[in-house]
Amino acid sequence: MNGFFSSVAGATLRWLDLPGEGLPLVFIHGLGCASSYDYPRVASDPALNGRRKILIDLPGFGYSDKPHDFSYNIHKQAQAVEQVLNHLRLQRFALYGHSMGGSIAIEAAGLLAERVTMLLVSEPNLFAGGGEYSRRIAAQAEGAFIAEGYARMLAEERSPWAGCLQNSAPWAVWRAASSLINGSDTPWFTQLCQLRCQKMLIVGEQSLPYADIERVEAHGIPVGIVPHAGHSMAWENPEGWRNSSPATAKGRRRQKGSSRGWVWSVIQRSSVNSAIPARPPNRP
Repeated sequence: MNGFFSSVAGATLRWLDLPGEGLPLVFIHGLGCASSYDYPRVASDPALNGRRKILIDLPGFGYSDKPHDFSYNIHKQAQAVEQVLNHLRLQRFALYGHSMGGSIAIEAAGLLAERVTMLLVSEPNLFAGGGEYSRRIAAQAEGAFIAEGYARMLAEERSPWAGCLQNSAPWAVWRAASSLINGSDTPWFTQLCQLRCQKMLIVGEQSLPYADIERVEAHGIPVGIVPHAGHSMAWENPEGWRNSSPATAKGRRRQKGSSRGWVWSVIQRSSVNSAIPARPPNRP
């Protein structure tokens, strides 16, 4: 486990740095999660053999410090990620973010500019309003959530999320959830569309129909579908990432046949001048 003191967060951020020679792939986790918990199985996929993988725990989560006086808003989290990647002196890399981490990855990609060759976001928050869990959390006052709501949520949770939620600071969870509710002055969807790097939206098959697919595809951003998985795809079907395939024209179902491994082929080919592989033809 590696560490670096972030002046933005006023705390030490920690990450796993899995060695490799290929273009690095950086992972950013979602609300109440930790990259060190979510992504070791994904990072060990044979499709990524030889590629360096960096699994960042955001401030307030996982192995990173949990300062009481940090805002935990999305933009500040993105600035903290930028500091880590500057510290690592990474000049070119692919960036992946899930859920809240997708919104952070979008903002970080804007800060890092041409250094990001490929941005992959899985079911990110693209607009203000948050998701189901963010709304449940932010509906409580911060003090009430810290005093009672956090423990109640932990006691009720039966999914693998409980394992990383218990290592998240309740004040970080509440403030990050509130930031997702409040959104950004420039919506994350707009920021995503304005980025010049290659981009892809990844959605779990069990999350279909997914409201943002047609909007994203209308702006020329391809969509990959992870089979047999919903929002928590890294736990539900880590091997399915290798078998992710492009959505149909209307983003309603998974294509089959020659589309297997399409998302990984995009990551493997990512570079400043490479193009996203064309969609395979529809198969009956």
